[in-house]
Amino acid sequence: MDKIFIEGQQTLSGSVQISGAKNAVLPIMTAALMAEGRSVVTRVPDLRDTRTMIRLMEIVGATCSFENGKLSIDGSTVNNPEAPYDLVKTMRASFYVLGPLLARFGVVKVSLPGGCAWGPRPVDFHLKGLEKLGAKITLESGYIIAEAKRLQGTKINFEFPSVGATGNIAMAAATAEGTTIIENAAREPEIVQLCEYLNTMGACIRGIGTTRLTIDGVETLHSADIDVIPDRIEAGTFLAAGALLGEITLNGVIPEHLDSVILNFKEVGCNVSTTSNSVTIAQADKIQPVDMTTAVYPGFP
Repeated sequence: MDKIFIEGQQTLSGSVQISGAKNAVLPIMTAALMAEGRSVVTRVPDLRDTRTMIRLMEIVGATCSFENGKLSIDGSTVNNPEAPYDLVKTMRASFYVLGPLLARFGVVKVSLPGGCAWGPRPVDFHLKGLEKLGAKITLESGYIIAEAKRLQGTKINFEFPSVGATGNIAMAAATAEGTTIIENAAREPEIVQLCEYLNTMGACIRGIGTTRLTIDGVETLHSADIDVIPDRIEAGTFLAAGALLGEITLNGVIPEHLDSVILNFKEVGCNVSTTSNSVTIAQADKIQPVDMTTAVYPGFP
């Protein structure tokens, strides 16, 4: 599809079911690589990024099947700790395989998301964290090669609460020897669910949802099933549409994940009501000007 034609100035009304969160499901998929056995992930959105990650999972040896929002991942067949450039370049989240494959095989080769580049890289927090855990990191022809017989627990203090680095280091540290403490960890709901999923797999992570994660390493993880949280970014987009053009009810959401967004819509004059799993917004009679500042979660995204 090359074009989308939109006929505007129409009143919107009705309800919509919110999809599973892409930013939650992608790291969950890579976490499943750390375990022998079959894991089932439900409420998986059928998106290009999801399909790309499935292709990458299959390249490293996982057996996957995906139908009607249900994804089955068998990590028993994983045998190739290398993520090629042609996939990683299309989706930065592919870099999430770094921690899990290093933890499982003791070596991993993953393309840099932007290829071979000098200077600071968007994945430097990931690499510095793995080095703190004892990994030897080398750069070779645009690929990151990480090696460690077994990662060792340590204390890591992020300069910025990076979502990707928090997830990658949490997965790597889950089977490290000893205790790892991550200071200034990301608190996004997607990271919370990843850590909770790791615990379901047998990990021991404390402080989930705070800026300090304490991870007591375990020997192995086992397969586990999970239902993906709803996509708060998608929900926020529909809320914006309802705020301007009508009245919309979003079903299958977690309102607490949208607290800052809902607050701002109320401040501009919209009527917003919530239940335990839905949000209804009606357009404002008159939109009021307000100041907004974006911030990491739980701030306005």
